[in-house]
Amino acid sequence: MTDPAAPILFVAEAVTLAHVARPTVLARGIAALGQRVVMALDDRYAAVCPSEGWATERIASLPTARFLEALRTGSPIHDRASFDAAIDDDLALLARVRPAVVVGDFRLSLGVSARLAGVPYINVSNAYWSPHARPTWRVPALPWTRFVPGALADRLFRAVRPIAFRMHASAMEASRRARGVRGLGRDLLGHYTDGDVTLYADPPELVPLVDAPATHRHLGAIAWSPAVALPAWWDAIDRRNGVIYVTLGSSGSAARLPAVLAGLARLGLPVVVATAGAPPPLSLPANVHVAPYLPGDAVAAQSRLVVCNGGSPTSHQALLHGVPVLALPSNLDQVLNSGYLCGAGVAAALRFEDSSAARVAAAARSLLDDDRMRERTATLAVRLARQRPVTVLARAIDELTATRTVEPRPLAMRPAIAV
Repeated sequence: MTDPAAPILFVAEAVTLAHVARPTVLARGIAALGQRVVMALDDRYAAVCPSEGWATERIASLPTARFLEALRTGSPIHDRASFDAAIDDDLALLARVRPAVVVGDFRLSLGVSARLAGVPYINVSNAYWSPHARPTWRVPALPWTRFVPGALADRLFRAVRPIAFRMHASAMEASRRARGVRGLGRDLLGHYTDGDVTLYADPPELVPLVDAPATHRHLGAIAWSPAVALPAWWDAIDRRNGVIYVTLGSSGSAARLPAVLAGLARLGLPVVVATAGAPPPLSLPANVHVAPYLPGDAVAAQSRLVVCNGGSPTSHQALLHGVPVLALPSNLDQVLNSGYLCGAGVAAALRFEDSSAARVAAAARSLLDDDRMRERTATLAVRLARQRPVTVLARAIDELTATRTVEPRPLAMRPAIAV
């Protein structure tokens, strides 16, 4: 590792729990190697991602409600003002910490601020956002999709996606150019995966890349569980035949949860639910048990099926234990990951508008009865267990610090330039 006197700075964009959980796991691993770590994040998930002996800095993230509304409506995540503000916050942070390397998780502004500061930048992203991935583009849940049949909605989405992606990248591209940083041509995928090194929190077995440069690498699945105890009801439920574990995550639709639970309750297994801090449904079937958070690793290990929003953190947690996934995706990130899970034959997915109690029950029953899928997930679990995300990150840090020849620019607070 690099000189431990110069810290490795981790910056989490706390719009959802995943973007805090992943850098927490990686920071823990880098700290265990003897490197000084500083973690910068918003306070909103501090209760489930507490400091583990490293120094912390506070930095504002986009409000989660604003982020989720942008996903719901298909609007850009950043406008020019919010992106410029994030860049200025980053520059102040980098000036205080003076890191050897900065590692960001969905902190898109670091593509500008780290370059202005002359600090090597590692971007942690997902491989399905890579320009070198080849996903099958399907439409997420948007206000208009409920009125259009699924196949037609997918065709319309594929037609307009390139134009929409350019619109989503417009404000970020304007900020880059105004600050004198090389532009990315309004390429949203480029903005999402821009870094001196880009590390993908996905296994190559699930999301392969085509003609990717050496600076784009797979980390593998990152296993994280909140630091919470099992609830009192855990020991009282009959787990001899396994459980069905349900969590729609911090970006899932809580409005769908009652129908999902009503369907799963019909299958005769205990259903255990983590609401990610959201209020539970007012009425629950007798075999459904709810907690704000659960230690997902321990629960997945005793599950026969994991039902989630299709995002990578929970689905990877399930697959690490050889457990199939029923994905209920709504936003595009979840739709993309779910597509790869289904393509690998380790999951099934229901569209947002198709997740009625009856459809959820039927899909879950099919997965529970599918012995071949269970064999595939068991085989994949063996492969995932061999992957070492922290080792990949440590190697990237060493490479960047060993080859760094440019001194950082003075960290003056450069104002945004209107264009």
